[in-house]
Amino acid sequence: MTDTVAFIGLGVMGGPMARNLSKAGFDVRAFDTRAAAIKRAVHFGAKAAVSAQDSVIGADFVITMLPNSEHVLDVMIGKDNISQFMEPNTLYIDMSTIAPKTTDRLFRKVEAEGQSMIDAPVGRLSSNAEDGTLLIMAGGERTDIERAMPLFETMGSDIVHCGAVGTGIRMKIVNNYMSITLNALTAETLQFATISGLDRNLVCQVLLGTTAGKGHLATTYPTKILRNDLTPGFSIDLANKDLSIALDFASDLKVPVKSGKASKEYYEAALTQSLGQQDWTSIYQMLLDSNKHMFEDG
Repeated sequence: MTDTVAFIGLGVMGGPMARNLSKAGFDVRAFDTRAAAIKRAVHFGAKAAVSAQDSVIGADFVITMLPNSEHVLDVMIGKDNISQFMEPNTLYIDMSTIAPKTTDRLFRKVEAEGQSMIDAPVGRLSSNAEDGTLLIMAGGERTDIERAMPLFETMGSDIVHCGAVGTGIRMKIVNNYMSITLNALTAETLQFATISGLDRNLVCQVLLGTTAGKGHLATTYPTKILRNDLTPGFSIDLANKDLSIALDFASDLKVPVKSGKASKEYYEAALTQSLGQQDWTSIYQMLLDSNKHMFEDG
């Protein structure tokens, strides 16, 4: 018997994900507020649902892939209130990128209805949604994850079980925080290099050969702070000195380097705590220590 999947939200990511499920043989009931999006899904084998409620009646799985928290709340417990149309054995999977507190609220509602839920936001790009190579960050009971695995393996190439319901979206938000912040830093760095008169392609070549381009998670952190080794491979003192030189040079060129100035505050704080001769990755431990009351209170 073919599993029935209600798929609500057929946008840039959701549309290709629903199409891959249809191509794999799942009985997909597709719904979106845009008729053209439903028509595209039907072209690839999905069945058109006339409403969000209609899509979920008798479905084995319900997937929402919507733009923001308000949309998911409206569909799940608001004006559409699809939870009341779901069967007790229906597994609800939210793959949207929304606020963790919204995920927690949805889970409380689903749990109260005696139903099951997984939060499973995705990583990577729309091209990965097209070819079924998304990274899926799933939070939920292991039995529910195992039940959903055929769907996940159709939509993604890497599935990570992050823990209980709510850990998937928390993982996604942490990932996005780093990625989006690094994008701004990368843009800031390249404009600094360009205004300095350097060849941009050569700058990229050099940066890709150092920690700057390879990333701290792939280089310094695994060998230092994550091993509780704070002996300096590159000390806070030297990092602060070099950052000061860079900020002074940027000031001479009248280049705005807000990310660098914000980072300087962390290094100066480390110096006031006599951490100058520790490895530069000890910034992480300093930040943890400054918030240790949060862990102690828990």
